[in-house]
Amino acid sequence: MPEGDTILRARNRLAEALLGQTIAVAAPSPRGRSTGVERLDGMVLDRIETHGKNLMLFFGDRVLHSHLGMSGSWQIYQHGARWRRARSSAWAVLGTEQHEAVEFGGPTLRVLPVTRLGLDPQLSRLGPDILGPGFDADAVVSTLRRADQQRTLGETVLDQRLVAGIGNIFKCEACFATRLSPWRTAAQVTDEELRAVLIAARGQMLDAVLRGRPAFAVYNHRGPCTRCGGQVSSRGQGDANRTTWWCEHCQS
Repeated sequence: MPEGDTILRARNRLAEALLGQTIAVAAPSPRGRSTGVERLDGMVLDRIETHGKNLMLFFGDRVLHSHLGMSGSWQIYQHGARWRRARSSAWAVLGTEQHEAVEFGGPTLRVLPVTRLGLDPQLSRLGPDILGPGFDADAVVSTLRRADQQRTLGETVLDQRLVAGIGNIFKCEACFATRLSPWRTAAQVTDEELRAVLIAARGQMLDAVLRGRPAFAVYNHRGPCTRCGGQVSSRGQGDANRTTWWCEHCQS
């Protein structure tokens, strides 16, 4: 499930394979062709940026914006290697003499003028990037306090307008690490506890960028709590009914 760590890891792999090179662009699937991505064919990839779950590839005065949603992916292959999925299902193929970077699925793949980025409603409303180098946890806590204090902690940290990049996995893992129930309302959580959840999520996700995702402590867990032996429960949370896992005993 792509979250901020997945996107930053994809950014690093794409940069290693493609950055600074002239890119051959193809769109095998009709969905990919409808984005106009083929207009980038023959252009140089200048830089790659991330913001939360969003990936932006800059080609001169144009940017390719990708959001992978729940099941999309970027895959990188040596040129000519066999792909794990059918070529006809690829939305975009970015090729050099040595590599092919392939995007499959996701809700968003589009080409925008660079001048529109700051005004784009999908991107401009995002909160600070949890993995950004200048991330200020105290400033985000202040932002969270201006939001609806009757929402649960789990719903609050998933709101990309408040802080970008945390998804359902690291929501569960950060709440577990700080021994906080994701079912508390924001009003029932202190500023220091909010800050601790943000710092925990950031640390876990940065570690996942470097080392890959570990075995999770509570997300999708079956059986007793690995920390206290208590009951791990799960149920849908929020308007999107995303499944939340937590220990009823040690997460108060």
